[in-house]
Parts: sequence; structure tokens; C-alpha cells
Amino acid sequence: MSTVRVRFAPSPTGYLHVGGLRTALYNYLFAKKHGGAFLLRIEDTDRTRLVEGAVENLIRTLGWAGLRFDEGPGAGGDRGPYVQSERLSLYRTYAEQLIRDGHAYYAFDTAEELELMKAEQERLKLTPKYDRRALKLSAAEVEAKLASGAPSVVRLRVPDATTVVIEDVVRGHVEFESAMIDDQVLLKSDGYPTYHLANVVDDHLMGITHVIRGEEWLSSTPKHVLLYRAFGWELPVFAHLPLLLNPDRSKLSKRQGDVAVEDYMRKGYLPEALLNFIAFLGWNPGDEREIFSLEELVREFTLERVGKSGAVFNIEKLDSVNKEYIKTASTARLTEEIRLRLTAHGMAVPPDHHIAGVIVLMKERVATLEEFVTGCGYLYADPVAYDEEASKKNWKPETGGWLRELLPLLPGADGFTASSLESIVKERATVIGVGAGKLIHPLRLAVSGTSKGPGLFEMMELLGRDACVRRIGRALAALG
Repeated sequence: MSTVRVRFAPSPTGYLHVGGLRTALYNYLFAKKHGGAFLLRIEDTDRTRLVEGAVENLIRTLGWAGLRFDEGPGAGGDRGPYVQSERLSLYRTYAEQLIRDGHAYYAFDTAEELELMKAEQERLKLTPKYDRRALKLSAAEVEAKLASGAPSVVRLRVPDATTVVIEDVVRGHVEFESAMIDDQVLLKSDGYPTYHLANVVDDHLMGITHVIRGEEWLSSTPKHVLLYRAFGWELPVFAHLPLLLNPDRSKLSKRQGDVAVEDYMRKGYLPEALLNFIAFLGWNPGDEREIFSLEELVREFTLERVGKSGAVFNIEKLDSVNKEYIKTASTARLTEEIRLRLTAHGMAVPPDHHIAGVIVLMKERVATLEEFVTGCGYLYADPVAYDEEASKKNWKPETGGWLRELLPLLPGADGFTASSLESIVKERATVIGVGAGKLIHPLRLAVSGTSKGPGLFEMMELLGRDACVRRIGRALAALG
């Protein structure tokens, strides 16, 4: 096998879809597994859908995920430029070659004429496709129209009565009858190529050996195969990845949840956890292992173990995987992440030793980095409200008196430890003649404003004596 060269070729239309990240990941894994090259190519020929800053965002997001491309914008390479809008003269040259060789032709139809054609085909219940009326023009008529500057496109001339066969690594043997394939526009009237022409020309010129992309592109592949044949070029190996699905098995969409990688970055999923999770959306190692580093995925990945069936994007599974990675993440890394998130939320940033204490308390309890902030705000600032249900359940008429009597018994700052606090509270409960929970639950409510969270006494030790006394006093004033 020649040196493996694969590409991830997104359109800069906004955010990076999680399906796009999976495509990039599988291409990356395949390239690294075989000692090949992973290219990034920006397919920006649809000028109506471009979003300002999208290219920079794509590159930044891939970098966050740890998928470094070997060639592409900003990375260099001898097959560039790697942005299609910078390659327009190439596409026109190849389109003209197809016309000379009889594999393509000029068409001059207006948008209105095409709409009428489509409406008539729908009325007659015909397969919607171009009716080839432009082929009835003589060579002289075509030359005259071109000379007059009439708007034109270049269309692929699909061979008649031909079966296009595709041997796909994932889908297997697939056949398409040419009668069902449209004479696709290859070069638009504005001089920009369509996806089909630019994709094939660039894949050939950039030496792409394997085209690994989403299943939605399978229906376009026969047009690409016909273009390869028309140019006399060797076909790459095709592998079309299964769809990503919502839990109800509909196609993954923003209507049912987040689909942008940036959303998961913001929520606090670690890049290695997201990659690990996404790797399993269509592929499996053939055993029970679920946690893989990127290096381990490179070693284990094969296209042959990618399945045909759609893969369900299960957020609970992602949370579970992310929890495992958070548990093993270093305190230094988590501290930096939490510091950044506190700042983003406009919250005061405590000293690193306090954040380290928060990590100890919450590491086993959170599913995302964001929960180190939003899930335990009481570890950084005094509560401003008290859980209503917990208040009704745990704050009785006698509670205020018990906590007032407890306050003077709390040890000084030097002895304010979880073990000493636990002993004092339990001893006091014995003196009062009640179960320890009668003090523990309202004490937690006073200190945190909620009935849930890490161990009460460990939390109080982290907060310190002054903060705890202040918070208990505020709760007494608020709850009586």
C-alpha cells in the first residue's frame, strides 16, 4: 500500500459538529496507525454559507481536541494551497478538460427555467434531474452564447446505461444505476466549483489514498467515481461512516441537544474524554474495554471494525466517560480549569489551595469541569438563599436554639478539622437527646444553602471557622 494520506475537509459554516469531530478523529487515527499524513482542507466554495472566523474556530477546536494535522492552513505542506477558494483556476482547467473529452458540457438555463423543469417532472412523477436540453445546442450556438457572456455552468455528462460500483470498506458492495444519477453541476456561473468537482480534483492532486467521511456522502460517491474515471485517475479507498443518532434514533440534530464541539468544551468535557466517547460512536475494539488514550486508539483502530448501523449519541455515557477522566486528572490541571471558569462566571477566584480543597471534595461527584463551579457555588461564596424543601424538612422551631448553643462549642481555627467538628456535633446531639441528623442536616443547610453536597465536616474544614460561623449566623437570621 502506498503511503497513507487522508483529509478532513470541513466547510467553514460555523461551529464544528460532533459528527465532524468523529470524521476528523477516524481520519487522524487511520493516518497515525499507518504512519501516514493527516490533512486539513477548507472547502469554502459555497460562498452563501461562509461564516466569519469559522476557519480559525475549526483549527482552534481541532487543536483543543489534540488532533494535529500534518498539512493544511498554517501547517504548510507541498500540496497546497489547502483552501479551495485559493484554487479556482485549477478547477476551471479541469472542467474545461472534461468538456474537451466529452465528459461534461456547458448549460445556460436560468433559475426560472430550472424551476419550471422541476415542477413539470414532479407533475409527471419523474425522477427530478436535469433533462439535458443544453446538449441540443450546436457547437456554434454554445460558442455564441459563451462569446456573448451569457451566464453558464458546466455539467457532468453521466454515461447512459451504466452501473457504478463502489467497494466501500464500511458499506461493502454498493451499486448505483446511472439512470438515477443527475448531470451534476461541476462549475457554477460565478466560477466557483461545486463540492463534487473540487473534492475529486483536490483529493487527486493532494494524493489522498483513503476517503473517510460520513454516510450522507455515499449518494454523491457515484458522481465522484465517474469523475475519477473521466480523468483517468486511480480511485481512493472509500469508507462511509454510520450516522450519529439522537436517543430516539432520529438523525442527531440541535433540536434535541447540543451538536457543536464548542458546546461540550464550554460545559467542561475534557478533550480526551470527548474523543474517547466519540471513537465508540461507530467503532469498537472487539472487547469490553471502554477507556482509551489517544495513543491507544491509534494502536487499536481499524476501519474494518467500523459498523454500518447508526450510533446513538448518549449523553449519560459521555458523562460517565468524562467522570473517569476527571478522576485521574492532575490537581494542577483541574485547578487551572476551575480558575478560568470562575473568572468566566464573574466569581471571585480563591487561592489555589482552596481550589485544591474543592477538587478533593467534588472530584468523585462531578461529571464535568463546569460542575466544579456551578454545582457547588457555596464552596466559593456564602449562600444567598436556602433550599425551600430542605428548609421545611430539616429546619424545625427548635433548630435555631440548638445551633445557637452549638456555635460557642466550635473549635478555634487551629483545631477546626473535620474530625473535631464531627465529634462536637455528635456529642452535642447526645446531650440534647436527639439523633445526630437533627443537627447535621440543618447545619448543612446553614453552611451551604442546600441539602446535598460533599461531606459536611470536610466542607466546613475547607471553608474555615470564620466563614462557617458567619454562614450559620445568616441562616439563623433568615430561617429563625
